Amino acid sequence: MKVLVTERIAESGIEYLKNHAEVDFKLDLPRQELLEIIGDYDAIVVRSVTKVDKELISKGKNLKVIGRAGNGVDNIDLLAATEKGIIVVNTPEGNIISAAEHTIGLMLSIARNIPQAYNGAINGDFRRNKFKGVELNGKTVGIIGLGRIGSLVATRLAAFGMKVIAYDPYIPDSRFEKFGVKKVSFDELLSESDFITIHTPKTEETIDIISDEEFKKVKKGVRIVNCARGGLINEEALYNAVKEGIVAAAALDVFKVEPSYDREKQDFHNKLLELPNVVVTPHLGASTVEAQNNVGISVAKEVITALNGKLYGNIVNLPDIKADEFGELKPYMKLCEAMGALYYQINDDPASSVEVIFRGDISHHNTEVVTLHALKGLLRPALKEGISIVNARLRAKEMGIEVIEGKIEEIDHYSSLVTLKVTDTKGNVFKFSGTTYGDEIRIVEYLGHRVNFEPTEYMLFVRNKDIPGVIGHIGNVLGDFGINIASMHVSPNKNDGTALMIVNTDREIPNEAVESLNKLNSILRAKAVKNLI
Repeated sequence: MKVLVTERIAESGIEYLKNHAEVDFKLDLPRQELLEIIGDYDAIVVRSVTKVDKELISKGKNLKVIGRAGNGVDNIDLLAATEKGIIVVNTPEGNIISAAEHTIGLMLSIARNIPQAYNGAINGDFRRNKFKGVELNGKTVGIIGLGRIGSLVATRLAAFGMKVIAYDPYIPDSRFEKFGVKKVSFDELLSESDFITIHTPKTEETIDIISDEEFKKVKKGVRIVNCARGGLINEEALYNAVKEGIVAAAALDVFKVEPSYDREKQDFHNKLLELPNVVVTPHLGASTVEAQNNVGISVAKEVITALNGKLYGNIVNLPDIKADEFGELKPYMKLCEAMGALYYQINDDPASSVEVIFRGDISHHNTEVVTLHALKGLLRPALKEGISIVNARLRAKEMGIEVIEGKIEEIDHYSSLVTLKVTDTKGNVFKFSGTTYGDEIRIVEYLGHRVNFEPTEYMLFVRNKDIPGVIGHIGNVLGDFGINIASMHVSPNKNDGTALMIVNTDREIPNEAVESLNKLNSILRAKAVKNLI
């Protein structure tokens, strides 16, 4: 495995990567050189500057994992990564305390004019009346985004005696209550706040969340802090609001277009740097010894874990799953992928819908990743390449396949059972059910037949007349082609005088053998299946 690291992370992270993979550490790579070499690597580790866009992802022919040392992933094209089946991991917990503390530091800086006073003092200007500030105590702070960092900021600012209000349409009321924060509308936050701080991810919804229209609604003299992502505040609108006195002061740790953070001198300009009451820091939110160690080792572990196929942890484009839950669900992932892989090998018509039903103990788990494995197995024979659990749901949507997941607590006979129902475009329903015994997987229902067989690499499914001698006929044909039968399961249907025979073989069954079987009078249909596991 080869890993490319393009931005500075803690030495502990580099060492961990080197202990598990071949690592190249290359800072300030020119874009063209990065595009030329990315095809050699299985993983890339970045922070906030390297743009892992569609062009770069398309050239990463061996790329399996993108690691973001930090939380925000707006420099990574998640859709392009997902389309190619590339896992994106980040480290949302590693720097949250540092980011929250830096927010508080910037808020105090613009409340008390600390940077301006320092700059005046070192230049011989000690006129303290020039730097008169305001207290935080008794003021209202509006927090946009009450997630991990926003909630830490809320508890710390409450300790300053501030009234804390917040806007976050995706957070339940219980979280507001937990942190003693008043839930308000966005317009209420704008009009009531003496200080505003932003802690949201950068999405289409949050880009320019504060712009010209919002500055018309804020309290005159408001102070604003952005330690989240550049572009959340429209920079032109902020510049005008500061110039007009609508905003008394602003503190920014990020810009929409960011400079390099490793060069001593560079040609970088932003109009906001011209304003004396705008305090700027070079994206220092995560720049503490503790945070860098946490983030560096965390991203290294996430990347190696993902490269080794262990799909738990902070995977951005997969459902969240914990290590202990992953261990319990892993056999079901294997089972559902095998059941999904059956469909296109026994039916020629396209699927129109897929329903995955979880019964019993497994219904209490987060089963989304199991559903993704079922889709991966289903689509693998149809798409051949470019399908993984990362892009399986997207591929299904592109093919017009409706995906339904259901959960039922009650169950008979088994502790857990998973049923896969595939409906084709003609309305025919193909139903498979399976369960697990520890790490062993078993399919216990196949197209209405009660069965109990282990899916293997090479199999033969035969529907035949339930008459004497059929087993011998099948054995003779397979023997003529040098194929050994590893196991056999027979399920008769008393209603119509037919039987289902499921045969596990030691090697792939050639088309000629299947054709010979289908010529026998006792055989209604024989179908070879492979690569279920």
